Amino acid sequence: CELSLANGGVFDLGKVAAKDLATEHPTNLKEMNTQLTVTCEAATLMGIEFKDNRAGSSYFDQANTFGLGLINGNQKLGHVGTTLTSYMADGTRAFGIHSMDGGLTWAAGGGAKPGSLSSVYTAAPMTPVPVQVMTAKMIIDASIAPTKGLTLTDEVPIDGSITLTMRYL
Repeated sequence: CELSLANGGVFDLGKVAAKDLATEHPTNLKEMNTQLTVTCEAATLMGIEFKDNRAGSSYFDQANTFGLGLINGNQKLGHVGTTLTSYMADGTRAFGIHSMDGGLTWAAGGGAKPGSLSSVYTAAPMTPVPVQVMTAKMIIDASIAPTKGLTLTDEVPIDGSITLTMRYL
């Protein structure tokens, strides 16, 4: 199977001026999305694993969001929430499910959290179904931490990094 993102997996959040950031609460950046596609040679039982390559740097809710990297050595720049929606499995509307225990148990929703595994089902029971072609819309929702906790004297990179891996179930 092959996993691909319509934009090659790059989300350019652009430059944000320090003067445009909130002091007391996170500043939400523009929501972005892309098409995610998994294509297999035959119907295959699979899931998508999400890994935070900037683990420990999420400003908000480390269990549910991905980090945007550290600046000045130890300041958490922000966080990224991700969601999968609008699933299709072999041309049929499908529903997202996710597992936080490697696929032993599944819960409803397009959860895309650090360490999670996402898959699809088409009818009860809520367990993954084999698919040859699965598509979904991947939404990226990033925020910059309140500036009261950041030293922003120089330009800093917004440096989030998430690895998506297709896993056979």
